[in-house]
Amino acid sequence: MESESRTSAMKQLCEIAQEDGRYSVDSYVFLFEALRFAQARFQKKKHVSGKELLEGIRGLALEKFGPMSKNVFEHWGVRSTDDFGEMVFLLVKDGLLSKTDTDDIEDFHEVYSFDEVFIKGYKYGSKV
Repeated sequence: MESESRTSAMKQLCEIAQEDGRYSVDSYVFLFEALRFAQARFQKKKHVSGKELLEGIRGLALEKFGPMSKNVFEHWGVRSTDDFGEMVFLLVKDGLLSKTDTDDIEDFHEVYSFDEVFIKGYKYGSKV
């Protein structure tokens, strides 16, 4: 049954990506991976804040893509932390994520620069 729900969720992500047209389906898959990464990092079973999610995105991107993170995100159509906010709130609208009363799209506004975090701030050989 779990496989069916994953297939259904993937189908929904593909539909969202196609209908919206701004971001690749890969960016949505990565967002869910980063959500799990953030939940583990901040020891939360469910909800993480926008800032915590962005820290999870940063950490997972550096772990998976290193200094190529910015290029990968740009290939997916993601150019800033604001784009991740747009994605999150599209997923909320479609019922794939939930939010609290205090969650706001502004929580994602210019939290960090991809250049600063993924290029200038990248430390070769360091653990994330």
